[in-house]
Amino acid sequence: MANHKGILVCGEIAQGKLAPITIELLGVGRKLANELGEDQSVLLMGSQAGGLGQEAIAYGADKVYVAGEGLLDDYNSDAYTQVAADLCRKELPSIVLLGHTDVGCDLAPRLNGRLGGGLSMDCVALSIDPSTKLLVSTRPVFGGNAQATMMSRSARPQMATLRLKTVPPAERNESLQGQVIPVDSKIDPSAIKVKVVERIKEEVEGVKLEDAEVVVAGGRGMGSAQNWEMIKELARVLNGAVGATRPPCDEGWAPVSLQIGQSGKVINPKLYIAVALSGAMSHISGCLGSKCIVAINKDKEANIFNVAHFGIVGDYKEVLPALTAKLKELKLK
Repeated sequence: MANHKGILVCGEIAQGKLAPITIELLGVGRKLANELGEDQSVLLMGSQAGGLGQEAIAYGADKVYVAGEGLLDDYNSDAYTQVAADLCRKELPSIVLLGHTDVGCDLAPRLNGRLGGGLSMDCVALSIDPSTKLLVSTRPVFGGNAQATMMSRSARPQMATLRLKTVPPAERNESLQGQVIPVDSKIDPSAIKVKVVERIKEEVEGVKLEDAEVVVAGGRGMGSAQNWEMIKELARVLNGAVGATRPPCDEGWAPVSLQIGQSGKVINPKLYIAVALSGAMSHISGCLGSKCIVAINKDKEANIFNVAHFGIVGDYKEVLPALTAKLKELKLK
C-alpha cells in the first residue's frame, strides 16, 4: 500500500468537451490531493482526448493520461476496463474517482473487480480523514433517509463514484502547469465482446433539466396528466424545465427522464418550485442543492415545507393559475 500514491480521475468526454461530472471530479480530487500532498491525474479516452489535455490541466490535473484510439470514442465496457485497469496497475493511484453516471456505474465495479480495492458507489461527499489519511466516502442509504460514511482501511486503490452536481465544479485556471502523457492502450479487438450498433438521441423539449436555472416539479397530488399542463405552462413562463417525482413518472404523466431524486436526477437550480409533492426524502435528496425552494401544497404538514425557503399552503389548482397569470403580467411590463 505504501507504493500507492495520488488521485486518478477516470474522466468522461461529452460532445467533444470535458463532461460536467469530470470537471466536478477534478474539483473535489484537487482538494483531496492537496490535503494528502500528492498529485492528481486524469485518464481521458477516445480520439478527442488529446485535444482536451490542456483543458484538464486548467481544471486542476497535474497529469493527463490520453488513450487516443478511435476504438474508444464510444464507451465500451471491455475496452475501457482494460485501459483503466492497465493504467492503475502501472501508476498505482491511492484513490480512483469516477462519476456516478451510466459510464461510471458500469466501469467502476468492473475496474474494482480487477484491482481488488474498496469501492463506494453513489457518493454525495468525499473527504480525507485527518488522522488516517484515508478516503471518507459519504452516500445516502435507506432510501435517502440517512447517510453512511465508509472507509477502506486495507485495500488499494480506494475507489468511489460521485453523484453529478453534489460538489462544486473545479475553477478554471489557465496558469496551471501539467503533463499530457500518451497511453499505449494495446487493445485487442478480439477481446471486445460488445459494440455500439446505434445511438438514439433523446429529444428534449425546452430547457434541459440538469442545466436549468428554474425547475417546476409536480408530484402525485397533481392527480392527472391533464392537470400536468399547469406545471408545463408555469415552466414555460419562467423559461425553466419541468421535473417530477416518481409517482407521476410511474403514472405516465411525465417521462422517466424528468424524475428528480435518489433514483432519478440530481439538480441544483437557482429556483425550484415544488407543486403538490409531499417531500419524501428520496426526492429531496435530488433537489436539496437548489438555491431557493418554493413549495405549494394544501397539506401544511407536508415534509417539503421543512426544506422549503418559502411555502404556500393552498390548492395548486387555485395557486398555479394565479401565479402564472401574475408572472405573465410582470413579463409584459
